[in-house]
Amino acid sequence: MPAAPPVVHGHCEPAFEPLRGALSDILAAGSEIGAALAVYVDTHAVVDVWAGHTDAARTRPWERDTIVNLYSVGKAVTAICALRLVDSGALDLDAPISRYWPEFSQAGKAQMPVRFLLTHQAGLPAVARPLPPGAVLRWEIMTDALAAQAPWWPPGAGHGYHVNTQGFLLGEVVRRITGKTLGSYLRDEIAGPAGIEFFVGLPPELDGRCADMVPPPPSPEGDELRRQLSVDPASLSGLALMRVHAYRNPPEISGTGIINTRRWRAAEVPSTNGHGNARGVARLYSALAGDGELDGVHILSREIIAMAIAEQVYAEDMVLQRPTRFGLGFQLTMAERRLGPSPRAFGHFGAGGSLGFADPDARLAFGYAMNQGRAGWQHKHVRHLIDLVYKHGGPRDGPPYPPSVRSAPAEP
Repeated sequence: MPAAPPVVHGHCEPAFEPLRGALSDILAAGSEIGAALAVYVDTHAVVDVWAGHTDAARTRPWERDTIVNLYSVGKAVTAICALRLVDSGALDLDAPISRYWPEFSQAGKAQMPVRFLLTHQAGLPAVARPLPPGAVLRWEIMTDALAAQAPWWPPGAGHGYHVNTQGFLLGEVVRRITGKTLGSYLRDEIAGPAGIEFFVGLPPELDGRCADMVPPPPSPEGDELRRQLSVDPASLSGLALMRVHAYRNPPEISGTGIINTRRWRAAEVPSTNGHGNARGVARLYSALAGDGELDGVHILSREIIAMAIAEQVYAEDMVLQRPTRFGLGFQLTMAERRLGPSPRAFGHFGAGGSLGFADPDARLAFGYAMNQGRAGWQHKHVRHLIDLVYKHGGPRDGPPYPPSVRSAPAEP
């Protein structure tokens, strides 16, 4: 007899009920081990479902309160923390970073503006000098190294995804202004007051609720990435060396080998090790899809949201070597990687397919969390879920998407 389809727990409003079956099908096909999906409209949960398991052996069920490492979903959360300081007048995006972090002025960076940290134009996606194992877990080592690092390209002359460094850079600016680490600021000012489960620096008492990240299965994309990163750095220079160091210096900078350990979960690596769930991510984005408020807690003003989702860069990415499009800290929808039909949708993907985004035209927010590692940057089953949200419960048509990078203007 064929196996019974995976049971999907939780709530779907009637118009969105097909999403329950879709998530069951995704797990039955083996695309995920465990996953959760949340959709909010006007800050109201219309989908909040979960299924599968939190471990590779499939012995522990994914529960309503399961949390998991969401990788680069945390970049946008980090950006929200910085933008709140802009909102309050404590941070000026056009001021030099060195105004807030004097040591950053080394290596010709004295006049680099704060906004370049949000737009991936700073030229600091990697540290050139080899860093020791474990350095990624020690904030001061990472921020001191980045303060001393010369940009890999002239700041503002192009953009390249700051895979693992953006959180340290923005987080240090937040710390210099507020006296709080990024994780503490997030907890005290946003997540705690608004009841959002998203952590940068996971408390040990939550380990029992945390899903294990499962290594990616073999794939052509994974094999190619391993081939690129296995090259001896001593044989490389310039941007080729930068691309390897962005993922491998220090050795665990992407969580490699330590992703499920207590020391990784406890550390603050804001670009990479934010832990949360689909519900928390969607709730946070529901505020940004509306007026910037969530249950009486101010997240961001309408003016700051509008500024943050205006296109800043859209061209070939100097790190990823494919088109990317960013506002201030947010990935923006693009023809090559759409976030539904709205040209104003914005958010951030995480490695393997985790995702949070907001659609201000539909006042809709989306959160997806999973624990199956996966290479590549296009995940068909995640796109299918987005399409179903709009097919069954959201607007189906919108204005044309921004032009492809091939016809976009060159970087200034």
